Amino acid sequence: MRWGTIVTAFFCSLVAVNANAATIIHAGRLIDGRNDEPQSEMSIVIDDGKITNVARGYVEPKDGDTLVRLTEYTVMPGLMDMHTHLQSQHSKDSYTERFFMEQADYALRSTVYARVTLLAGFTTVRDLGDNGVNSVALRKAIDQGWVPGPRIFTAGKSLATTGGHADPTNSLRGDYRKDPGPFEGVINGADDARKAVRQRYKDGADLIKLTATGGVLSLAASGLNPQFTDEELQAVVATAKDYNMIVAVHAHGTEGIKRAVLAGVDSIEHGTFMTDEVIELMKKKGTYWVPTNLAGEWVAEKSKEPGYFPEIVRPKAAAIGPVIRTTFAKAYAAGVKIAFGTDTGVSPHGQNAREFELMVAGGMPPMKAIQSATREAATLLKINDRLGTIEARKIADIVAVKGNPLENIHAMHDIVFVMKEGVVFKKP
Repeated sequence: MRWGTIVTAFFCSLVAVNANAATIIHAGRLIDGRNDEPQSEMSIVIDDGKITNVARGYVEPKDGDTLVRLTEYTVMPGLMDMHTHLQSQHSKDSYTERFFMEQADYALRSTVYARVTLLAGFTTVRDLGDNGVNSVALRKAIDQGWVPGPRIFTAGKSLATTGGHADPTNSLRGDYRKDPGPFEGVINGADDARKAVRQRYKDGADLIKLTATGGVLSLAASGLNPQFTDEELQAVVATAKDYNMIVAVHAHGTEGIKRAVLAGVDSIEHGTFMTDEVIELMKKKGTYWVPTNLAGEWVAEKSKEPGYFPEIVRPKAAAIGPVIRTTFAKAYAAGVKIAFGTDTGVSPHGQNAREFELMVAGGMPPMKAIQSATREAATLLKINDRLGTIEARKIADIVAVKGNPLENIHAMHDIVFVMKEGVVFKKP
């Protein structure tokens, strides 16, 4: 075990695992991510951070082994959220804090959000857009064991076009506005697109995030209009593939979604105004959808509070938020591939499990909702060879909840056990 992990274990009151012995989990109910039915009275054997065996019945521990009794709980793979923003959490101050906060302030605050996310049962996340390199530094700190948090796959700074959803200078006064370019993640043309992708690779990003349409919370009038040309989208996708990076695309409006899917992106985030034509196109291309119902619900509620959002944002939040629920029901029924994602950082960190409830309310069975946050999310990330299910040779990311989430999906809020790579961060 690395020294950094030992330090984290000490300060966070974690359960240290004896490197020379196995850990055995007795699971009263097991949702393994592979089967569509739960299994009862199962044992999971873990050694050196990996699952070595999954057996029926309760395996007796040998001398020196650690036994974790979860016989009264539902055990499942570590959960994955495919759309988070660990740098921030939306508040009335969100639009002004960047003038007062240093990079170090963002970095230190993000460690709090990372810990809350992990303890909520999410052992892996995609971070889809920050101020540049904060999430890269956070990923490194977690990997070194300096701070507790989920496994992070980060996009670094999102890509936008001039005036687009992720243009960091929108609505600033003239002497602050300047003209950001590929280094800041703002592109105009195919050459800029290629340079921006290469800059994210240089910064240490794992994947690419771009904003193909307007957005709800940006200080710009439209939340729907397409903001990338076909040529720009194709240049981003082709260059990302050269660097073995997947491409996640923020898109609300129909035309922007369609252009992105045709360009060959890996996932559509939000997808609010998905039409039947777009749904069929996504099915044909195998494009994943990350719905973020929670973000839609949250911004719609906050739009009712006078003064919470700037006036240019408020009508977008009120109009776009509620549509996602209708779209979800339609797209799920049609068979679009769905991976779990919340856009947390818009809504408060640690409340990610609310997305499960909204998915079930939209017609998705509880087991499918859980699989969207385990097996399907791992497939989207192309890490399903090592994560996403509980089976031999996989990394030991395991969580447990009180009750039976297949009978009451609200149980997903009651995470009582969290193990990441064989280290226990939370236990009953």
